[in-house]
Amino acid sequence: MPVVLVLLAVALTGATAVPGMPAMAQDQGGWSLRDLLFPRRRERIEPPAPIETVKPRRKARPKPAVSQEEPPTPAVDKAPDARTVMVVGDFMASGLAEGLDALFAQNPAIRISDRAKGSSGLVRDDFYNWPAEIKGLLDGEKPVAVVVMLGSNDRQAMTVGGSREPPRSDAWTREYEARAEAFGSAIQASKIPLLWVGTPSFKIARMTSDMLAFNDIYRAAAEKVGGEFVDVWDGFVDENGAFISTGPDVNGQPVRLRANDGINMTRAGKAKLAFYAEKPLLKILGLGDPAGTGVAPPPAGQPAVTGPTPPTAVDRPPPMLPNDPALDGGSELLGPGSAQLPNASDAALPGTKLLVEGVAQEASPGRADDFAWPPKAASPTADDRTTATSR
Repeated sequence: MPVVLVLLAVALTGATAVPGMPAMAQDQGGWSLRDLLFPRRRERIEPPAPIETVKPRRKARPKPAVSQEEPPTPAVDKAPDARTVMVVGDFMASGLAEGLDALFAQNPAIRISDRAKGSSGLVRDDFYNWPAEIKGLLDGEKPVAVVVMLGSNDRQAMTVGGSREPPRSDAWTREYEARAEAFGSAIQASKIPLLWVGTPSFKIARMTSDMLAFNDIYRAAAEKVGGEFVDVWDGFVDENGAFISTGPDVNGQPVRLRANDGINMTRAGKAKLAFYAEKPLLKILGLGDPAGTGVAPPPAGQPAVTGPTPPTAVDRPPPMLPNDPALDGGSELLGPGSAQLPNASDAALPGTKLLVEGVAQEASPGRADDFAWPPKAASPTADDRTTATSR
């Protein structure tokens, strides 16, 4: 019987079991032609779920080794007549003072005085007026040198002529330059050497841009009163001029220089600030090194004065020009007989043929540059003639 007729008969009779049909379909309590032609969703065979493949983890790149900070240098007791170096400015100046204090820790003749005000600057003169307050600090400390570092708090509006001016506007910049010059002039009036340390870069890009402009103002103010400006910028940026939090310390080892906020300094960063200020400060103090093993210190507040080093006579032959036929007048190496012909013309000298005409002197028989073949017999020397005569 054809299969279609069998299926039709089954559908009309309502049979619940069909020979050859899967038992799963028979056990579900009834079966019809619709179930065969249009199977229910639960009877469809779903494709297997895709197997999730575990991607291999990428190996983390090894971070560059960062050297641990060295323990602080133990300080010695300062002498009663120790000379004072006063550091003034904002919170960055306090870090600089800490670095200088560690630098001179073993020198009993030098004392570092930290007179910085952490939240101060040249803008908020209502909080602390540096041009007005510096004279009292100088009279009280009587330092031999003043080190200034400020500006990190000055990115704020300033009252100029009764109006609030935004940072780095034309009116703001003119007033800021005037205050920096007034600060430098107040130090100059006390006849104390001034060392003005510039600001470093910061993690905030706009803050870094402002610090570059501030450093130009500080340099001009320091040089106008005879002081010296110390540029520390390159010590805290990479080769592209971008801010770095980790970089080489004073020994060239990679260390953490800045705190997590990208503003404050670590102990290694403070030591690096002091490293930049060390050389000009030693020049002011008249020391050969911070440990005090250099020359005797000059009077307080006066740099060491040394006379010019007398020139040393150096015995060296005069230079010989390659286009000089006479070889600068020398005749010792020109060949036999040249010393006996002092009045010979330059054209007759072998040096003329070699350097001007390009013709080399004929080689002596038996010499290394004698390529004649067959070899020429060497003429007897004076020693050979003396030996032959004695025989």
